[in-house]
Amino acid sequence: MLRRMDFRAIGVRLPLPATIETKQDEREGLVTSIFSTILGKLGFGTKEATAAATPAAATPAAPAAGPAAAAAPAPIAVVDVVAQLEGLAAKSPEKLNWKMSIVDLLKLLGIDSSLAARKSLATELGCPAAKMGDSAQMNMWLHRTVLARIAENGGNVPKDLLD
Repeated sequence: MLRRMDFRAIGVRLPLPATIETKQDEREGLVTSIFSTILGKLGFGTKEATAAATPAAATPAAPAAGPAAAAAPAPIAVVDVVAQLEGLAAKSPEKLNWKMSIVDLLKLLGIDSSLAARKSLATELGCPAAKMGDSAQMNMWLHRTVLARIAENGGNVPKDLLD
């Protein structure tokens, strides 16, 4: 079931548009974005990934004063994205080229890869309106941006896939 959520209404500041498509997780009753689903499928936020976080990332450089100090940033876990995706590709009956195609990347992760889902993900990640009208341009932008955001969240994405 898709729901729209206004993150500004609950005081969360994200580098995303104010309103994004989300889906209800029936198992836990949580509302998640498509990109959060991608991160979850890759193992971000799991106990194993958090335990593998680097010690330098686990301790803040300088404690902040005031009420914001209570909310210390969570450590960024390093996730071996390439190994996970290559492992999934080896098990897949389809030959999926996740390194070049956002559709194949989403299929490999078991996420809806329809045009509507990709447009929703592109909107969530802030795709320029000029690229939204051309699905090929949107797909290329989306693939680069998803890989870049995975890297920003602690995934070890090779530089040649980020260019």
